[in-house]
Amino acid sequence: MSKVIAIANQKGGVGKTTTAINLAASLATLGQECLVIDMDPQSNATTGLGIDRGSLGKSVYDVLVDGIALDDVLHDTTVSKLDIAPATIDLSSAEINLINVENREKKLKNALNKSQKNYKYIIIDCPPSLGLLAINALVASDTVVIPMQCEFFALDGLGQLSRTIFTLMQSYNLELEGILFTMFDSRTNLAEQVVEEVKKFFNNKVYEVKIPRTIKLAESPSFGKPVLLHDPLGKGTRAYMDFAKEFLDRQNGKMESANKN
Repeated sequence: MSKVIAIANQKGGVGKTTTAINLAASLATLGQECLVIDMDPQSNATTGLGIDRGSLGKSVYDVLVDGIALDDVLHDTTVSKLDIAPATIDLSSAEINLINVENREKKLKNALNKSQKNYKYIIIDCPPSLGLLAINALVASDTVVIPMQCEFFALDGLGQLSRTIFTLMQSYNLELEGILFTMFDSRTNLAEQVVEEVKKFFNNKVYEVKIPRTIKLAESPSFGKPVLLHDPLGKGTRAYMDFAKEFLDRQNGKMESANKN
């Protein structure tokens, strides 16, 4: 069965889409069949994986609003073993169109349940909000990864997101996969202080790997490529590959623990 992971943070500009793209690409490079679902109307994950939004016939919008099969909107990417369910700006009107629809928060979950495709990991890029699109993503997910910057305001935003996630955990069996620090600058005292504060609250849910701020990582989406294709030997590539390996190690640890029990 597929494991569905939402990449979520209601604060924009924290490396959410960068993480969705590059975690998926790194996992695919390590041999895991992966799907990225773009649930953000800005559709940066779509363009960041080389898909021309203007040429799309159907998208995630049609899945949510018109009931089109998810399998019918999937596209290959330039990374072997990695597909994407793309988004367009049309997605911005989905919340309005679904406002009076019964079980509107389960539209994506139901579409995933009907999919005939077999992926090991499905990664959902959430919008920077806590509206219906993000709720759909979280309800459809098994776990959530929260990328965050090491800055003061990130801590404040994390508290709000945590309350929402803990509420959904109780209602929809959602788990916190982990906290990933992005745009990390080890030269600043603030960065280290934020890491320590977050570890006090989330303990072993904080990933050891931290994603550095690099020019190549920031510019790779403009080339329609994950960083491992844009800058194969760069720091960003190494960081996301290390993150993918830590992610997989944790999955293996969970499986071993479940088997023992």
